Amino acid sequence: MLVAGVDSSTQSCKIVVRDADSGRLLRHGTAAHPPGTEIDPHHWWRALRRACDRAGGLDDISALSISGQQHGMICLDARGEVIRPALLWNDTRSAAAAEALVRELGDGDRDLGARRWADAVGTVPVASLTVTKLRWLADHEPENARRIAAIALPHDWLTWRLRGAESLDTLTTGRSDASGTGYFDAAANAYRRDLLALALRRKDTHDLVLPHVRGPAEPAGTADPRLGLSHLLIGPGCGDNAGAALGLGLTTGQVFLSLGTSGVIAAVSDTPAADRTGAVAGFADATGRFLPLACTLNATGVLDAMATALGVTLDRLSLLALKAAPGAGGLTHIPYLAGERTPNLPHATGSLHGMTAAAMTPENLARAAFEGLLCLMAEAMNTVRAQGISIDRITLIGGGARSPALRRLAPALLAVPIAVPAPGEYVAGGAARQAAWTLSGTADPPPWTHGETETYTAPTTPEVLTRYRALAPTSPER
Repeated sequence: MLVAGVDSSTQSCKIVVRDADSGRLLRHGTAAHPPGTEIDPHHWWRALRRACDRAGGLDDISALSISGQQHGMICLDARGEVIRPALLWNDTRSAAAAEALVRELGDGDRDLGARRWADAVGTVPVASLTVTKLRWLADHEPENARRIAAIALPHDWLTWRLRGAESLDTLTTGRSDASGTGYFDAAANAYRRDLLALALRRKDTHDLVLPHVRGPAEPAGTADPRLGLSHLLIGPGCGDNAGAALGLGLTTGQVFLSLGTSGVIAAVSDTPAADRTGAVAGFADATGRFLPLACTLNATGVLDAMATALGVTLDRLSLLALKAAPGAGGLTHIPYLAGERTPNLPHATGSLHGMTAAAMTPENLARAAFEGLLCLMAEAMNTVRAQGISIDRITLIGGGARSPALRRLAPALLAVPIAVPAPGEYVAGGAARQAAWTLSGTADPPPWTHGETETYTAPTTPEVLTRYRALAPTSPER
């Protein structure tokens, strides 16, 4: 039997078709999403349809699951129509709303509010989370906020559309994706409607439909017969990071670093996280465990920007960086090009320090971009460690894993061995593994294996990180 997994990410929709027993990749397809941080969800539906066609269709597929970008706010009216374009995770307009929500829950005391949020849902609101976007909507588009009959995330909405979208009551989600909303307690496996009401400035939200949270391998239903796919079983779906962990086959205590549009470092854990500083999000994974993670807004876009500035390709940028000595001739790149989430500086900008005539070579500039990105991720890694999680090895995935410079420089700056698995779509692969698990009805996901993993080590360069820490802003006051 064949199964399919979908990764509906910020940039594109990717689908893989795999053998349900072995996990062997048989075919795949992709379709682009439009750019921006405010997107009509129908673009994602059209991209899903195109990607499926390019993967040879779904006629011979027994089960499918969708993994999607987290946090995106999709508001539906009583007829199931999309009220306004979705606000994506990387839309930072709700930064002030996030700060207001923290203070309000603390009765004006920010520290108390942060503790209460962390204790309630494992996460302190930042601009990325759905709950902050809902507060922004209530304050800036109150008429649209009043029209809300249901709230969904990108993967919820795509699953619902694939199943026919006949009733709001048939909306479903996975525990991992729900844990990124800011109004779902993954430890108790329950929505916090009081926090949702706070966000929307309502007395209560019991009239609002929230997606039913399915178990790790609990079916969401079957596909819409009108699509000719009534044979297709639909899995519960998951958030993209949970999909990556499942696709990699990570177990308790194992850690991955994903470098794509965002940078994510996450660890599979048997216990929930509740970081009162707000740096680590207490998310759930796709197996019933937890996935504490730190996420940055800036990742491979930092390299794209430097390549554009130097007028070179990414491959050439990598070669230039490897020609420079550690420390980039004294240059330090603070890569807050899109604001930042970790640290929480949504309105920050990037900077380049240590510029001299001798330092300003293409090689040093390229090296500084790679080092700045990896220093940002080293700081994110330390926030995860502060939750009591031991990190002695990291699995590197995402578009950034294809860069020779990133693979070689990462162990020097992160100070742990870096394991790089064979190139692949691990988020979509995780969704496919979930589909196979849903199809089998077994207690555990199928034991798929992957290709060989290459491990990178290098002498550490702590002086680079020390200089970065001295220069990088960590709070709005700096």
